[in-house]
Amino acid sequence: MDVSFLGGPPPQRGVGVVAPFDFALDRELWRWVPGEISLHMTRTPFVPAEGGPDAARSAREREALREGVRALCAVGPEVVAYACPSGSFAGGVLGERAMTAAMRRAGEVPALTTSGALLAALEELGAGRIAVITPYDRPVTDALEDFLREAGVAVCGRGRLGLAGRLWRVPYREVVAMARGVVARAAAPPEALFISCPNLPTYDVIPQLEAELRMPVISANQVTVWAALREMGGAAVGPYQALLDPAARPAGPASMAADDER
Repeated sequence: MDVSFLGGPPPQRGVGVVAPFDFALDRELWRWVPGEISLHMTRTPFVPAEGGPDAARSAREREALREGVRALCAVGPEVVAYACPSGSFAGGVLGERAMTAAMRRAGEVPALTTSGALLAALEELGAGRIAVITPYDRPVTDALEDFLREAGVAVCGRGRLGLAGRLWRVPYREVVAMARGVVARAAAPPEALFISCPNLPTYDVIPQLEAELRMPVISANQVTVWAALREMGGAAVGPYQALLDPAARPAGPASMAADDER
């Protein structure tokens, strides 16, 4: 059948994503992406260690990341992202910047990491004091807090699952319960909550938690896609999420306290 009159498929704009070798939530990333955008995925090489600082250092192997970026750039993405918080915050703020610069040089396109995207998202939300929840062990969670502190962000509450693998199997109810507990025990009222790790499912719980906790809730996969699309001049899509929609951002703690007094 002659279909030449159709003119071919509509043009697609691409985002290249380098993910950890054990990343299992490709579909979750796609849920934040509008229809005219394609995600081009690749993974870092397998390493036998699971969890802990050794895995974080392995994930940050510069040459493996450069090779991933080079492979992705064969299909012409407009931006490349390294979707791994622990791999990009383990070296601190300077380490994250060096990693981003190396990615730019490897692909000659704009580049970002999840950790850099996290800082950009907190700046967008005006949040300088946050609570964090992670699936990591203590040393990796400590490294995240150190990274945030170095960037000028105070962590007033934190919780961790201490898991080493198969994080994508953690049910939403565990994420919600941990978030509630961390915010309730925080040393000061958080201005936002960050859920770390790209393998921890978060898409469907963000609106629920934002409504319940009355603060922006952001996650590793969400901030990565948001920052990549913003770099392209586009916008991520999501059901009433504060980072994506300013109208969904709740009042600040002072305003909420005043409302409660009334």
